[in-house]
Amino acid sequence: MKVFLIAGEASGDKLGAALMSGLKQLTTPAFFGVGGPLMQAEGMDSLFPMDELSIMGLAEVLPKYLHLKRRIAQTAEAVIAAQPDVLVTIDSPDFCLRVAKLVKAKSRIRTVHYVAPSVWAWRPGRAVKMARVIDHVLALLPFEPPYMQAAGMNCDFVGHPVVAERQATEAEARAFRARHGIGDAPLLLALPGSRRGEVARLTPRFGQALARVMQTHQGMRVVVPTTANVTALVRDLVGAWPVTPIILDPQEQSSDAYVSEKRDAFRAADVALAASGTVSLELAAADTPMVIAYDMNPLTRFLIGRMLQIDTVTLVNLVSDTRAVPECLGRNCTPAAIATALDKVMGAPDAQMDAMRLTMERLGKGGTPPGLRAAQAILDRLA
Repeated sequence: MKVFLIAGEASGDKLGAALMSGLKQLTTPAFFGVGGPLMQAEGMDSLFPMDELSIMGLAEVLPKYLHLKRRIAQTAEAVIAAQPDVLVTIDSPDFCLRVAKLVKAKSRIRTVHYVAPSVWAWRPGRAVKMARVIDHVLALLPFEPPYMQAAGMNCDFVGHPVVAERQATEAEARAFRARHGIGDAPLLLALPGSRRGEVARLTPRFGQALARVMQTHQGMRVVVPTTANVTALVRDLVGAWPVTPIILDPQEQSSDAYVSEKRDAFRAADVALAASGTVSLELAAADTPMVIAYDMNPLTRFLIGRMLQIDTVTLVNLVSDTRAVPECLGRNCTPAAIATALDKVMGAPDAQMDAMRLTMERLGKGGTPPGLRAAQAILDRLA
């Protein structure tokens, strides 16, 4: 069985790797496509570096439009040349669906899109347009299939791989604190994102917020896990922070060692300050209370703000149907607002626990691993 996969960012790389692992348990696949280090570890030679696609926001995309257009054409040609049994595009719809459109125009290759577009949040018409080039959708969230089916696509809820990932133990969390000389000091996990644009925008604000928080939480330590494409930028920007953070650099250790260290950090932290995205689910899986802060380029913020149909962007809030996780978004993404939210969470760290546990339950924790469920769904629909 030949499978062509495309992922455009770190979260998609994780989804793709879990799917590839599931397919290997059920059949004998050959993999082609575009992916990051996790997918490459499962047996893919990436057509080009996945990092080239990790761009978000209209203002950020425009300068690289021509290069991305060439990559779209190159990828579509590679799919058609490979003649796979199935093309699986993973999230990154602006890139992936353009590839699928070119592939469908010149072939009958079956197309699967992993991660349903958030039509329940904004731009509901996307599902209808997507149905023109996508045959089957794999949904991460339990309430998404009806939206996709109404647009004319098959859709299966398969859960999220985060529920199957091993979490650090309390002993491992204590060992992490001991390794880094943290002891019993308050520990904040800072996660300013994996894209250069968002890291550049959020990291200075995070630092200014920390300066306020440290006035009431003296001795607080900070740890910042990074991704390879933004490590140098993070090191440069945190130089202005009021505290020297512990930076977890994936380039300074093996992949397995880095994953283990990051997992321990998530469990060891008392609170997290994170950019919006899949990371909120990772924090929920680790039982780490959080504050979500995010902002975009002003033009992108204005355009999306006019289309947004929901009052929260945090997945824990959406899946649990609560508003337990505080958010500082857009114009409210200020150091003062972030510091106030952090103080509140640190004063009542257990307030989010029920919502985080309910989120994990609804995403399939304790059942068949989502990557295996996704693989089985693909094979069932092919049959």
